[in-house]
Amino acid sequence: MTSHTETSATRAIATQSGRSASASTRSVARWLNPRVWGPTAVVFVVVAVLWQVVAFTNPYILPSLGEVAVSLLEDPGMYWQNFLITLQEVVVGAGAAIVLGYLLAVIMSEFEIVERAIMPLIILIMVTPVIAIAPALVVAFGFGMMPKYIVTGIVVFFPVLVNSLAGLRSVDPRAMDVFRTLHATRWETFRNLRFPGSMPYFFAGLRISLPLAVVGAAVAEFVAAGTAAGLGSLVTTSAAQANLPVTWAAIFMLCLMGILLIVVLAIVRKRVLWWSDGEVTAR
Repeated sequence: MTSHTETSATRAIATQSGRSASASTRSVARWLNPRVWGPTAVVFVVVAVLWQVVAFTNPYILPSLGEVAVSLLEDPGMYWQNFLITLQEVVVGAGAAIVLGYLLAVIMSEFEIVERAIMPLIILIMVTPVIAIAPALVVAFGFGMMPKYIVTGIVVFFPVLVNSLAGLRSVDPRAMDVFRTLHATRWETFRNLRFPGSMPYFFAGLRISLPLAVVGAAVAEFVAAGTAAGLGSLVTTSAAQANLPVTWAAIFMLCLMGILLIVVLAIVRKRVLWWSDGEVTAR
């Protein structure tokens, strides 16, 4: 019996591995198809051509792409240093907001009175312009990194909370009936049913909140006084000096950061939600 069980388990693992390898092969083959990447490439080429036309006809509005590239190549260390500072703000601020948002969603899903008590306050904070909050945070927490962490976290917190809460409450009622029949504890129900079921919604919230984290960090550097470091501060300083190549190079670095975060999220999601075939629309 034991040998038969081990053989079945081995076959199941091999089948799953074969399916994963086949899916990876199909994914690679799909991206090699010009019909997949062709439209995107055409759009980027058109945008680049239009950019160059505007840059040569109105050099005080846009720098040429060549000037931006030269700026990046002349002082890559400056951009890399500011990139790391902004990335630190994103990682710390967004990371704390993601953890707190999901934990609060769990508490709200278990105790509705907590949601009725706290949600109006959260909504009030969310509708308050973050640009108005930042100077007050500087007064409260000083001129260090903490105000920037908080501003970044505020931007990320609400999408994570709302999507996680929706996922925790989207459990199949029939599955809940089964767990009640088995007299499962609240922890067992959460671990085996609510938590796995909420993950697609959680990652859908991350798809919105991670790009917003880059925006929040840049905005925090725009408006929060203190150390003039980070890509947002570089944009502000270079724009004030009418140094358009540096301004747009810093903006491109912010875009690159957002793209990298989305790619990393897609990889993590594929590893964590290997059992999920489709995407869940973020709320």
